Parts: sequence; structure tokens; C-alpha cells
Amino acid sequence: MAAAMQAYSREKETFSLSPEIARKWYKLMHTSRLIDDKAWLLFKQAKGWSYLATVAGHEGIQLALGLSFRPNTDFLFPYYRDQLTCLAGGITLDEIFLNGLTRRDDVASGGRHMSNHFAKPAIGIQNVSSCVGNHALHAVGVARAIKYYKADAVAFASFGEASTSEGYVYEAFNGASRERLPVIFVIQNNKYGISVPLHEQTANEIVTDNYVGLKHVHLIRCDGTDPVDSRNAMDEALAYVQTGSGPAIVHAQCVRIGPHSNSDRHESYRPEDELAEVRTKDPLARFRAYLLKENLVSEDELAAIEAENKKAVDAAAQRAEAAPAPAPKSVYNFVIPEPFQPEETPAPAEGKKEKLREAINRALHDEFRRNPNTFLWGQDVATGDKGGVFNVTEGMQKAFGRNRVFNAPLAEDFIVGTANGFCRFSKDIWVVIEAAQFADYVWPGMEQMVETSHEYWRTNGQYAPNIVARLACGGFIGGGLYHSQSVEGVFANFPGLRIAMPAFADDAAGLMHTAIRSRGLTLFLEPKNLYNLPSAQAVQTGPDHFVPFGKARIRRPGKDLTIVSYGNAIHFALKAADRLASEAGIDAEVIDLRSLVPMDMETVHASIAKTNRALVASEDHKTGGFGGEILSRLVEECFELLDAPPQRICSLDTPIGFSRILEAEILIDDRKIYSAAVELMKY
Repeated sequence: MAAAMQAYSREKETFSLSPEIARKWYKLMHTSRLIDDKAWLLFKQAKGWSYLATVAGHEGIQLALGLSFRPNTDFLFPYYRDQLTCLAGGITLDEIFLNGLTRRDDVASGGRHMSNHFAKPAIGIQNVSSCVGNHALHAVGVARAIKYYKADAVAFASFGEASTSEGYVYEAFNGASRERLPVIFVIQNNKYGISVPLHEQTANEIVTDNYVGLKHVHLIRCDGTDPVDSRNAMDEALAYVQTGSGPAIVHAQCVRIGPHSNSDRHESYRPEDELAEVRTKDPLARFRAYLLKENLVSEDELAAIEAENKKAVDAAAQRAEAAPAPAPKSVYNFVIPEPFQPEETPAPAEGKKEKLREAINRALHDEFRRNPNTFLWGQDVATGDKGGVFNVTEGMQKAFGRNRVFNAPLAEDFIVGTANGFCRFSKDIWVVIEAAQFADYVWPGMEQMVETSHEYWRTNGQYAPNIVARLACGGFIGGGLYHSQSVEGVFANFPGLRIAMPAFADDAAGLMHTAIRSRGLTLFLEPKNLYNLPSAQAVQTGPDHFVPFGKARIRRPGKDLTIVSYGNAIHFALKAADRLASEAGIDAEVIDLRSLVPMDMETVHASIAKTNRALVASEDHKTGGFGGEILSRLVEECFELLDAPPQRICSLDTPIGFSRILEAEILIDDRKIYSAAVELMKY
């Protein structure tokens, strides 16, 4: 059969198909086809599988991939069509149907994720999102951890050929090649990206031909409709990867017998003669005929397997239909892990002062000494004595070695995505990333930031990536476009993400200590203007100094007006408050939020109860900026306490100019806060 079916042959076929293995393989392949058929029926009955992408035409490679995966040892990142991969890898019939019908006890997500997105994190089959191919980066990340910890494990990432058009898939290939990581990428090529034919997606019909220049990558082709040839390909890939030589890419030529999904009418773009030819390549029918021809299994045995499979599939479907749906109120569970919750330790009143940049650096050293399972990477963070553009990570690589602190390629999605993957190896791991050199450059990595923010919720609490993503943000350095942006308003829109923004050195150290001990994703925004600013300096704290999330700090007590601020703007607010007191007789209380998500409204509420007036000062843009979020919370929670409409002072709704004159006009400053406060007090 293999000789007849494979698109080409390698030098040697190594796998021997025994009657016992033949029966097992046929049972899995036939069961998978029955699942697809039952899923179509349930969809048409409006009972489930509102998203369905069938296996038919991919059975050979999916069987081989699933059987190559070792439960509780390896890491498998399947894509939405990988039903047979997951069945062969260890997901049960009941678990597949619970997923398809989005039931409460679905082991992938508890009904939170799309149907046909199969996963079982408990055994290593990862919950993969609907963003095609992005899990290639996660596989590279966990493969990096496998290599570092010298584990007997392999990472597998599977996707369709159209996914390789995504830039982050190339980033994954390139990064795995450069680091020679134990990861196998499987490209299931059925020649269509939904309705887009292969020639409109890529330069080479054999997609792996695009990557022949990647050093250390072993490229393998196989007939993805032939389980024997596919198994030989996977064995070859495993043998190569397990030598430590580098990654492998398996290109499996498949056919798509059905439409892309249940919402696709492939008859509208595929001619009937093409569909007829594709049906002649049906892997299940051809494998069945081959088994009979080679006398590996008898007709009676096959009929018995088929009858048994039908009973099992029907019974699993019935049990899933009767299973409970998710409880509506469960949506509040697992949005974000509970953070480390220390008592705030008071900063010392006297002692040596340090800059904000130095405080962050010291806190990183503290935490890396405490926990050997901490890592740091990013762009330009560990070259010689240099520690990033602003030297925040100075001395880290020298102190903790190149395996824990290292430079990443100039690819923000790769930086974030591999951190997401790396953390999957163990719950004891924390990764600090400089997600981009400047916050303005984080947008290429935004896809992975969003992905990472909902991992905990999407997996129903089964996985939380322990990541602190550092970003130097804000203006006042004459940086202009791409070097001056405030990004907190954008990121605050994503549930599952904490946002800290210290404005003083002692708070920076305390928040960093807390962040690196908190499960989940923390965005640590560092106003670069404050790195060396004298007014942001504070007395040096110790390794056990903590600032909890969601706890604001009253920087200046007052009785007439509450100014709520954070980041760069808090320094302007304090200047304005001093001037208000000396020139206008207005006693302003200034509150430094310190963490934006969660936000301490209790302290704000108590202050407004005393002053009855509120002004928000934020460096972010006015429209869509975080200042608007603070203002809305004030109105919702403090309306009856206010004697005047709350106001906000923000930067202008324009890009930020390079000219210092333009920058000063656009950004917030103490004069603008002072004027707004005077007007507010006149109301």
C-alpha cells in the first residue's frame, strides 16, 4: 500500500505493519470518521459542533502524529482539524463529544472555547486558540525549556499549509533552528486555506521548500493520506530531533474531502471533477482495501471493528447530550489568577537613594537569586556590559548566566510567544520579558499578548503563564513617534492582564517583587522619563520590600481637591499641587494609583468623600485613554460625593511630535493640571 500511495519514497521504509497494529490503526481511523459523521448530524440538529472542521483526507498524518505523542511526557499543540491526532494521542470519545457539544465537563475548556478545539492539558495536549499557527511559538518556547532542563520530551506543533503564511510561523521555524530545539512542526497540506488555493498562499507547492535555507532544520516529506508513510516520516523526525541536532518540519501532503468547515460551501469554488478525484484518495477506504489485500485483517474482523465503533460513538454522543452545560455565573471563574498578596512594607525613611532604573534592576537580581527557575529575554538585554537601551537589565547575564538571561531575535511576537510556551514546562517557572525595546514597538507582539491574557480563562483554570512583560513607555524624552507612546489604555481592555506602573523607585522595586511572585501575566510599564529623574528617586529598599497590586498611595494629603494620577503625570500633579497651595490657597490631595489593573477605588473613594472634587491626570490620550476609565469609575462609584463634575487632563489626541516644542504642546504637564484644578474649584 505504501508504495502505491505515497507521493514519493524515501530511501528506506522502516515501519512494519503487523496485524495487531493494523487493527488498532483501523479502529482509530474508522472511529474518527464516525465522529465526523456524528458531528455533522449534531450540527444539523442544532445540538452542537457549531464549528466543525473534519478530518477526512488527513487521517494518515494525524494518526501518525497522535501515536508519536507520549502522554504525560511530550507537549502536543494540535490545530482545529486535529481530531484524530487527539483521539490517537489520548483524548477519549466522551471527551471529544463533550468538547463538540461545549459541555461543562469538556477537559479542554469547560465549554469556554470553540468546538473542535480539542485539548487535554492534564496529559500534555495543549489548549490552542483559534489564531491559526500561533501555537508554533508556544511549541518553540516549551522546547526551549525541554532543552534547558534536559528533559526526555518533544514538542509537536501541527497546522495547515496556509498557516505558514503567518509571520510568526516563520519566526518559530527560524528561532527553533537558531537554538536547535527539540520541536517537530507538522504541516498538513490539503492545498486550500478555506477557499484560497495553495498557489495564492505560497511560492512552493511543497511548503517546506520555502525553508531549505534554515540551518539545523531537517525537512521531511510524506504522503499524509498514508498512515505507514506518515509513521515513517514521524519516526524519522523523532530520531533526528532526539539527537539534539535541531528541529524537524514534516510536510504531509493531504486531501480535503469535505469543505473547510460547516460554514463553507466548497462546491462554489471546487469543480466536481476535482472533488471526484479527491474522493478516490480517501485514506480510510484505501487503508481498508490495503489491509484486506495484504491479508493483515479479515473482512469479518473489519466489520466487527466497525460495528463496535458505531456503538461506542453513538453511546458517547448520547452521554454528551445528557451532560450538563456550563453554569452562566462560571464566567467569572479563572479570569486572572490570584496574585501574590503581601502586606505592604513601609519604605525606609533614611538611607542611600537610588534611581527608579536601579531599583528595578536590583529587584530583578533579588528575585533571580531567590528562584533559580526565573528567566529573562528580550531585544538587546544582554550584550556585554549593556543591559538594554536604558541599562535596566545591566549585569543580569553576568550574574545568572547565558542560559537564564539572553537576547532574543528582533521579533516581538517571538519574544512573547516563546515565554508563553516556556512557562508550560513547569508551574515553578517565571519569565521576565522585555516585550519590546519601547512600548510603541509592542504592536507586532500584540497577538501574543492577547493570546496570553486569556490562557487562564480559556483553559478553565488549567494553565496560567507566569510572565512579567516589561515595557518602557511614555514621553518627555524627545523621542517622537514610536518612542513616546502611552499604551495602558489599550492593554487595560484585555481581561486577564494586570497592569502596574510605578512612578518612584521604592514602588518600582516593591511592585517588581510582587509581580515576579504572582501567577499569571503582569504588564510592568516603566515610564522611561523617570528612570534617572531625581524626583523619582527613593531610599533603597530591601529584597523583602513589597507593594501589593490594587493599592494606591497618597503622595500628598489634602482637603479641597483629589487629583488621581499615575506614571509620569504624578510628578506633574505634585508640582501643580504645591503651586495650588502657594498661589491659589487650594489644598490638593494627590493619589498615585501605582497599579492600574486592579485599581484601588477604595482609597480614591475615601479621598473624594473628604474633598468632594476630583481631577484625573493621565499622560494617555484623552479619547480611549486610561484617564477615561478612571473618570467613569469615579462617576459610577463616587457620584453622590461630588460637588462638581469630575474633570480629566490628558495628552492631546494627536501623534507625539519629535520637536520639543510640539511634544510640550501635546503632552500633559503641571501647568495644564494647575489651570484645570483652579477652574474646577470655581464650580
